Amino acid sequence: MEQEAWQILIVEDDERLAELTREYLESNGLCVSVESDGAQAAARIIAEQPDLVILDLMLPGEDGLSICRKVRERYDGVILMLTARTDDMDQVLGLDMGADDYVCKPVRPRLLLARIQALLRRSESALPAVVENQRRLQFGPLVVDNALREAWLHDGGIELTSAEFDLLWLLVANAGRILSREEIFIALRGIGYDGQDRSIDVRISRIRPKIGDDPIHPRLIKTIRSKGYLFVPEAAADMPL
Repeated sequence: MEQEAWQILIVEDDERLAELTREYLESNGLCVSVESDGAQAAARIIAEQPDLVILDLMLPGEDGLSICRKVRERYDGVILMLTARTDDMDQVLGLDMGADDYVCKPVRPRLLLARIQALLRRSESALPAVVENQRRLQFGPLVVDNALREAWLHDGGIELTSAEFDLLWLLVANAGRILSREEIFIALRGIGYDGQDRSIDVRISRIRPKIGDDPIHPRLIKTIRSKGYLFVPEAAADMPL
């Protein structure tokens, strides 16, 4: 049986750009709808639950950051945010509000399609082989379940975005091994690290307090200078139950 087309919602007030993007994505097998009014976008995202939302930052009615924050707890799909090329702060804020990834405008259609496909396939096949046969991992009071895509600390559920869970699972499944930013980017986004993207660093900073780590002096997820990140299983096992 042929797989159903992925459902994409474009939230963009530039009608010509939105239609050109829709036509290109549909010509490549995606099912695409468009919403131009920011004030209506959140309700549509929650009601329709598309596989992926392309969310422009600057919108009439309600901006993309506000929409992202509003829907994140009731929408588990992927949010790909469109940002201005030079505005680093917008990118960081978008990730902080729960966006899974971002692309800078203007973006070439082929690059946008590649990023969408990588995001949608990420949970299916992007993780390294070392994690393939593992379903649930426990380190002291921290439990991460890849089958359920949920995590618990001291038996209490941890609120994680889809992108945060993917990164946490990648780290704990490779506990004790330093993962370079290049490895993390290829595993989670299907592209190499460009040397400037801060999205992984932002997600790490959000994950640390959620799993009981000290954001200032982390013991569980350590930053290894010039190398990458390391999940320290001994530190997790030593946490009080």
